[in-house]
Amino acid sequence: MAITTCVFDAYGTLFDVASAARQAAEELGHKALAECWAKLANDWRLKQLQYTWLRAITGDHTDFWQVTGEGLDWAMQANGLSDPDLRERLLALYWELQAYPEVPSMLAALKNMGMTTAILSNGSPDMLDGAVKSAGIGDVLHDVLSVEDVGIFKPAAVVYDLVGKRFDCAKSEVLFVSSNGWDAAAATGYGFTTAWVNRGAEPMDRLPWKPAHVLSDLATIPDLAGAI
Repeated sequence: MAITTCVFDAYGTLFDVASAARQAAEELGHKALAECWAKLANDWRLKQLQYTWLRAITGDHTDFWQVTGEGLDWAMQANGLSDPDLRERLLALYWELQAYPEVPSMLAALKNMGMTTAILSNGSPDMLDGAVKSAGIGDVLHDVLSVEDVGIFKPAAVVYDLVGKRFDCAKSEVLFVSSNGWDAAAATGYGFTTAWVNRGAEPMDRLPWKPAHVLSDLATIPDLAGAI
């Protein structure tokens, strides 16, 4: 069955999660961050994800904003940073994450092809709304789906269920795209056709399933969706 619906993870896939730390490091007064921003960004992202997995396993759900703040607290301590004003600045910038350069034109091309386009994210609705508005991509998305509707983080199957429920489409009609190898792998196991956007040329995760396609960025997604 042909692809009708292209669904994207948000953070790290459409939006550059390192951009908050990178931008803050370029601002006056953040010399200590400038010396470690790349490591802090990586630590922040890793802990943010780890906390979502742990909360999903234990059943102690909270929204993504809380785990984002908790992940930042860990990352700042790990990098010897304790400035509360810097913390607030980093969190403020997370509401305005930069989209990757190819994102607007890629989504517009999909929409022009008649594809349904959507986000499926761990992010809370208000966080996602801020990121979508900041990136100026609201007009090329049919909807933004959040795990808050089911109260558990990815890769729980009930999260992927949201796509079929919202768009009344078969799993085989969905191309699911994520920069997280584990997310793309889990979505493969769920039944979606998947693409892993492996921007960092990372090794394949050792999981029971593998993404159907591996790409270095999002630019060729319209071609891929049209060819499946």
